[in-house]
Amino acid sequence: MKDEETRVFRTEGITKVYRTGDVEVHALRGVTTDLYAGEFTVLLGASGSGKSTLLNILGGLDHATAGKAWFGREELTAMSERELTRYRRDHVGFVFQFYNLVPSLTARENVALVTEISKRPMRPEEALERVGLDHRLDHFPAEMSGGEQQRVAIARAIAKRPEVLLCDEPTGALDSNTGVQVLAALQAINDELNTTTIVITHNAGIRAMAHRVIQFADGDVANTTVNDHRISPAEIEW
Repeated sequence: MKDEETRVFRTEGITKVYRTGDVEVHALRGVTTDLYAGEFTVLLGASGSGKSTLLNILGGLDHATAGKAWFGREELTAMSERELTRYRRDHVGFVFQFYNLVPSLTARENVALVTEISKRPMRPEEALERVGLDHRLDHFPAEMSGGEQQRVAIARAIAKRPEVLLCDEPTGALDSNTGVQVLAALQAINDELNTTTIVITHNAGIRAMAHRVIQFADGDVANTTVNDHRISPAEIEW
């Protein structure tokens, strides 16, 4: 049984409306949900169902139109831009579908961009070793495969030791073999560092490796399930 002490995120009635002229798009329609410390949670749903919008609000990258969201006891929806910047810097790591690496920097240097502004960072070499890239420290992004570049992005995200790792379609641009390597890296981080990990995906097979699965539909949570038995990334059917 999960309780308030292990709850990392809480949302109550979160709505998000995007307006373009006279047109309104309701991306979120009153989302109320909880996410817990140390869990690997998968958010599933069709494009436009609200997954990324919620992730961006939890990550301090976007603002809710209405409703409230908390990180622990801190209300994210009441924070100023300066406070949200500090929150992202100190507590959250991001991994996106496209790697956003600096092409002119090596893997080590890309990770160092984060460690130089963090309070208690890993060494870049340690972060890259954790994702199996200690042999690629001085390679540039153009010299690496897509899966290797994504693992550099994961290393960069975890190098500041965030409590939370938010991943938006981290395997979306990868083939199945490479995707398994990236998921294995994410699972290892979750297991070894107890980092609360939230992964958005269209691949329903990935749900089987999660502790908790939240299904989205039409801007709201359709259902939430907890896996009693989890499989390894290598067992996922793509």
